[in-house]
Amino acid sequence: MSKGAPGVRYAEFDRETRETKVHCVLDLDGGNRADVSTGLDFFDHMLHQLAFHGMVDLGIEAEGDLMVDDHHTMEDVGIALGHCIRKALVDSGAIARFASNHTSMDDSLVLVAIDLSGRPYLGWDVPFARESIGGMATENVREFFHALAIHGALNLHVQKVSGFNDHHLCEAIFKGVGIALHHATRKVDRKGVSSTKGQL
Repeated sequence: MSKGAPGVRYAEFDRETRETKVHCVLDLDGGNRADVSTGLDFFDHMLHQLAFHGMVDLGIEAEGDLMVDDHHTMEDVGIALGHCIRKALVDSGAIARFASNHTSMDDSLVLVAIDLSGRPYLGWDVPFARESIGGMATENVREFFHALAIHGALNLHVQKVSGFNDHHLCEAIFKGVGIALHHATRKVDRKGVSSTKGQL
């Protein structure tokens, strides 16, 4: 992480509840490093994909009540990462703000669209066939992205276009969100704010 360097958009956030303890660090201008440990190997793999394709440096350490299930851990990691995105963009200056893409992974194809509007919303149309992948509940993928959208104050839409393998589908989602986040947070040469309504 390049914390403290001029112009670097860096943030840290800690969240501790009775169920979880999460530490998150994010450098939007990094792109070479991801250190993730949540206790859920497949979730770790997905977060690595988001960081790699989002071209960010990401550090996450999470301890959760996995003896119960993975809901609290995935939701609270989403909360922490969302807060980091908001904090990292505070002094960013003008950004592209909008981004969308179709991302494929073998048989799977997903549509991802982001608006860093300051008005949080998650549009989610992703039916999974399996209840879990690698010990991670597929229903909690939505919980992660809902927490990310709400606490990151971003408008996020994710839609399954096609596919039959849930591993591929999940990976396409995390890659697509990473790509969209990278393009939406890209600095642009624009005076003023990125909205006709005024400050976001």
